[in-house]
Amino acid sequence: MKKTIALALAALMLLALLTACAVKPAETEPAELEQAVQTEQPAEPETDETAEDADASAEPALPDGVYTADFNTDSSMFHANEACDGKGTLTVENGEMTIHVSLAGTSILNLFPGVKEDAEKEGAELLQPTTDTVTYSDGLSDEVFGFDIPVPTLDEEFDLALIGKKGTWYDHKVSVTNAVLKEDDAAAPAETLADGTYTIAVTLEGGSGKANIQSPCTLTVADGKMTATIVWSSSHYDYMLVDGERCDVLSTENGSTFEIPVAALDTPLAVVGDTTAMSTPHEIDYTLTFDASSAEVNR
Repeated sequence: MKKTIALALAALMLLALLTACAVKPAETEPAELEQAVQTEQPAEPETDETAEDADASAEPALPDGVYTADFNTDSSMFHANEACDGKGTLTVENGEMTIHVSLAGTSILNLFPGVKEDAEKEGAELLQPTTDTVTYSDGLSDEVFGFDIPVPTLDEEFDLALIGKKGTWYDHKVSVTNAVLKEDDAAAPAETLADGTYTIAVTLEGGSGKANIQSPCTLTVADGKMTATIVWSSSHYDYMLVDGERCDVLSTENGSTFEIPVAALDTPLAVVGDTTAMSTPHEIDYTLTFDASSAEVNR
């Protein structure tokens, strides 16, 4: 009997020990899961700032306009003509950039924006030459080939392949740098006057020099449009032509008086005066320039 009780107690102790071992791993699972959850962080979503940076990088490098720019190459045999001082004309339109480069001669027949392997493929779109006239510092002129070259980016090298009269393609690296807006495209604000009546100095050039005009003259500005009263020293002018518009004489007393449109101040204005002083009428070319700094309100 005692032996049986001892065996039963031993069995109970063994069962309790096995149960404890089975329960212990279950207690550690939540901690391990929590650690795993903390380790796996979700990917950060794209922020507005990131999107703005991406948009900024897509903006064109230059505003639309016409620029001069350096055209740099990796070869002394392939470069801009010396008369152009290593520069080309860079045109930006709708964000697309193209540089026109006059080369040193006529030995380069085609260019290709890329590498020679692609240029040799059937259907490759090759750049065709233009015939440019360049004038050197000694006054001599020459006809050379020029090309309109697409520019993917400024201040960085890009691939440009060429083929000459020998029929072999060559790879080159070129870059376009130091773009400067041309003076005639640098939109300097035009001199404008408020509506009113002014006196303004006007100079006359052209003709034989025998006739002259009254200066200062009267300038009227209405709705932003300028009209000048021009009085000639001669009473023999019967009409003037200004920008293709005929202006007939208003009076021939004490000279010939006209009212003509003025497109801009400080800018030469080409006009034609028809004189009847000779046996037959003659149209004579003149230039009028109105000095904006001299304009004074006519009181």
